[in-house]
Amino acid sequence: MKTPLHSLYGLAPFAAITAWAAGAGAADQPSSASPISSGPGKPGWVSDLSFGVKEGYDDNVMLVAGRTPGMSPQSSWITTLSPKVGVDLVPLLGRPTIWQTLSLTYAPDFNIYRDASSESYNAHKLASSIKAKGNDWSFAFDNAFLFNDGSSAAPTFALNQTGPAADQLDKYRNIYSTAAVRERRKQIQDRATVSLQYDLGKVFLRPTASLLDYNLMTDWHYSSSAPYLGYQNYVDRSDVNGGTDAGYKVTDGLAVTLGYRYGHQYQQSFPNSIDSSTMNGAQEQSSNDYQRILAGLEGHPWKWLNVKLAGGPDFRDYNPAAAVFNHHPTRFYGEAQLTATITTNQTLTFNYKQWQWVSSVGKVPYYESTYGLAYHANLTRQLGLDLGGKLANSDYTMGNNVSGNAPSLHNDSMLTLSGGLSYAFNRNFSVSLAYANDFGRNNAKYLPAAFQPAYRNFEHQTVFLAAVYKF
Repeated sequence: MKTPLHSLYGLAPFAAITAWAAGAGAADQPSSASPISSGPGKPGWVSDLSFGVKEGYDDNVMLVAGRTPGMSPQSSWITTLSPKVGVDLVPLLGRPTIWQTLSLTYAPDFNIYRDASSESYNAHKLASSIKAKGNDWSFAFDNAFLFNDGSSAAPTFALNQTGPAADQLDKYRNIYSTAAVRERRKQIQDRATVSLQYDLGKVFLRPTASLLDYNLMTDWHYSSSAPYLGYQNYVDRSDVNGGTDAGYKVTDGLAVTLGYRYGHQYQQSFPNSIDSSTMNGAQEQSSNDYQRILAGLEGHPWKWLNVKLAGGPDFRDYNPAAAVFNHHPTRFYGEAQLTATITTNQTLTFNYKQWQWVSSVGKVPYYESTYGLAYHANLTRQLGLDLGGKLANSDYTMGNNVSGNAPSLHNDSMLTLSGGLSYAFNRNFSVSLAYANDFGRNNAKYLPAAFQPAYRNFEHQTVFLAAVYKF
């Protein structure tokens, strides 16, 4: 199944990276068509070799509200060049072998914002995967690494640098505005998972661990006065956890699981020169330890449906400097992916995740909820259709920091609706057209007028035409 086209061009670049790392990029794999003619061959150990070009238009690069007083939306044409090369060493090992995958893929995107040069960046994406299987065990390691060679200057949300600060700032924007622009800045992101499963008849044990790391490499500046009035500072953050799942195979294709995770989330603190907010005598930051108990279901309850879901209580222990009402909260953690093969030419996928996470803008943590629905149809041997919808919500109201622009009073959401068509001329050459519309909204209806709740609403549209040639 193809990833919806909007996920490759919308507001979640790291989600697009992981989809690409799994080999599901829509622009890279136009599965809407069967091969019409064969092209030039390549060695068996070269798994990917392609070149893509995308031309697109973004009508609101900074995702601002476009209200008065405030910043007006800025548009830009965008050109993206995307070479891709991948290797898998398994064909070189001969048979038999325990190794199923030994792959490495490099797929940079060179993004040129022709009308907003400060937003141009080069995304260097490196994916590696190792999979092995014996008689009663299996091993999997997946890593998606990103180095964004973008501007080291973070965005500035201000009309200009003159006059009283209260009149110049583009105030109280939606948190998704800040997040979208952040993804184009200089940074390193790394996401990895590793697991080793032992099968003992109907029972299995699966030790597992995961890493999520964001190293924001943008400069820090005091943002309450000129010449950096409205400058957005970012901090590093990471999440690492490990544990074990125990499973029982109800049928050959379906298992129930019970798991435990112990993890740590890190949030960098700002120096006093950038932000003087303190909690219990220390610079505010929300690093914490957590434990989770997860009940799950995975496999095929029916031939046409694949499910993988897990959920349960998440017990937090925040450090004394965290700006939260409760330093030992219990929240729900849940994640799910369900893929239904409606017909041989149609698939429907639902994704869901809810969890507690630390913010890149510092201090207050938030509860993040995402729901996604993606439909793909092969209309003909050559023509494919993608439709998608995604709803994301970030709730910061567990925090007790009400200084400045009241960051802990944020409860923002974004709805993305998208559609796309892809056409494969042959197994080597394909084109695609993708459109996405984002609706950012403020959900904190209780905010006083002084905090301008309507100011956090925005709309954002992108359209892309892409062509990919596979060698």
